[in-house]
Amino acid sequence: MSTTNSPVQLYNDGADDLLNAESFPDRVSMLPAQHGPPQSGSRIRVMWGQDLLADVLDGRYRAVICGVNDHDNSHGIIAQICSLLTTSQWSANSVTSYAKMFQESLQIHAANDREPYILKYDLDSVLLLAMLRPRGRDYFTMGDLARGFRTACKMLQGRADRRPVCSVSFLGATSNKLHIDDANHNEPSFESVLQTMHDAGYRGDVYPSPQMWNYAHIGVFPSYPYPKGIDRMRAGSS
Repeated sequence: MSTTNSPVQLYNDGADDLLNAESFPDRVSMLPAQHGPPQSGSRIRVMWGQDLLADVLDGRYRAVICGVNDHDNSHGIIAQICSLLTTSQWSANSVTSYAKMFQESLQIHAANDREPYILKYDLDSVLLLAMLRPRGRDYFTMGDLARGFRTACKMLQGRADRRPVCSVSFLGATSNKLHIDDANHNEPSFESVLQTMHDAGYRGDVYPSPQMWNYAHIGVFPSYPYPKGIDRMRAGSS
């Protein structure tokens, strides 16, 4: 019996030679996750290259975390999910109307409460936990993200009927942008977003935005926290 290790063939009929990665601009360079014994409930899984809408339609999730505002959600992921799910009675207009009604009631009954709130939209086959953008702003801040995810995690705690759960990354958004803070209107890094979600207790899946699929020159990891070697590298150690 031969002991020579032959290369693994990925595709049939010689397609390995045709699908050269350099020919495709939209791609990432996946790095292996940190080795070691797995620990339950310790990581966020990053769904590189996967389609959130297709996975929701396939019934892979019972809950989805996303953003919503009281002005216009027609270009947001929440409107796309509502329009694609045939069991949903929600539309982009009704989603926005509900958010507006909720926002207006807050001004009367809870004007001094800390934002953002998490609105629940039951689409029958999936529950949307939508982070309501603070009134008078066209973006979320990192502080909003931290408070919102702490609230969302409380809504998920002990609720097996709301798992598995996934979230958008809030980066590259059209309707509900994410900024570092009120003074600096730049987007945070993806690592900062994952760290904020993880610190809030979130352990579900996160979908990078499609714009992040063309960073082949930078290695990416399939889960967070990242390997500890990155911090050693940043500190100047090899």
